[in-house]
Amino acid sequence: MSTFQRVRNRLTAHPFALDTAIAVGALVCMVAGSFAGPAAKHGVSWAVRTPDPLSLVLMTLGAAALVFRRSAPRTVLAVTGAMALVESVTGDPRAPVAMTAVIALYTVAATTDRATTWRVGLLTMTVLTGAAMLAGPLPWYAQDNLAIIAWTGIGATAGDAVRSRRAVVRAIRERAERAERTREEEARRRVAEERLRIARDLHDVVAHHIALVNVQAGVAAHVMDKRPDQAKEALGHVREASRSALNELRATVGLLRQSGDPEAPTEPAPGLDRLDDLADTFRNAGLQVAVAHAGQAEALSAAVDLAAYRIIQEALTNVQKHAGPAARAEVSVVRVGPLVEVTVLDDGTAPDGAPAAGGGHGLIGMRERATALGGSLTAGPRYGGGFRVHAILPLTNRTAATGEPA
Repeated sequence: MSTFQRVRNRLTAHPFALDTAIAVGALVCMVAGSFAGPAAKHGVSWAVRTPDPLSLVLMTLGAAALVFRRSAPRTVLAVTGAMALVESVTGDPRAPVAMTAVIALYTVAATTDRATTWRVGLLTMTVLTGAAMLAGPLPWYAQDNLAIIAWTGIGATAGDAVRSRRAVVRAIRERAERAERTREEEARRRVAEERLRIARDLHDVVAHHIALVNVQAGVAAHVMDKRPDQAKEALGHVREASRSALNELRATVGLLRQSGDPEAPTEPAPGLDRLDDLADTFRNAGLQVAVAHAGQAEALSAAVDLAAYRIIQEALTNVQKHAGPAARAEVSVVRVGPLVEVTVLDDGTAPDGAPAAGGGHGLIGMRERATALGGSLTAGPRYGGGFRVHAILPLTNRTAATGEPA
């Protein structure tokens, strides 16, 4: 960083010191300019005249007022304008006291709106120029009087340009900050949605397999002494259900791995092609399950296939846990135009403490899965006993196809 840049940064960080430096510089320029006078043949020469004491006093007071230009710009403009007005009427019109008014006018223009700049600038220009033309010792058409118009116009225009540039820079910075906040919010939203999806998968996997393990373990404990062969078969089902639970948990939790971590899951997510295997796990646990397929020629999208599988899995798990030991379940998957309807029925009687329609995390998770894909799900008791879960899903993920967040 250059020396000039370091000095500039230091002055910018200390505005009062910067305003003091500007005031001192303006005073030096005004005092030096007050010694310049016209020569007879050679134009401007130095030290040909001595400035009037009143002019020096007015220069000093105007420069001192500039120190406070940032905190009270309009007051400083009024003070410096009054100094310039007094000088143009009573003193030498060539004394550059008007420089302080030009600096103050620049400050007002840089800190207010354009309409205020126009009003204040025209007022300052009119008062100073009119006073110099009408009450000053020089003719009204003198070059020194006309110069006041140019300098006040330059001050107002420069201040307005600086204000406009600051506004543009501020708008660009705000847009960048807003875009950054939007990206962060989008990232947080996607993380929250992914966590919710993984939580639903974990709930479905754990609830399903733990329910099967609980049932088979109860069977094994009940027949261990009298029918050890049946107990051995039940324990085999427990081992199989445990292995399936571990495999699915490994595949689900593996999604949380970093991209460079080893042993990333390669097994595809379960779908309706594994529906018969799913039904067999429940049959092995003692639940009578009937499965019916219709219109399955066209393959479903991966998201819809997984959602349908998980809804059936959760619904059968609820039947296993709440419908009673003699319950029977029916699963049907039917293609109807651009939709696929998934229905799970049971004829059991829910004991006390079973979740009612609309309650429980399982039902909430099933509804969230269906809604996230642009479908719907209803669940409730059946007339005459039992429970019904009915989901309507699109063949493809509508939210993904339309670009909406799933």
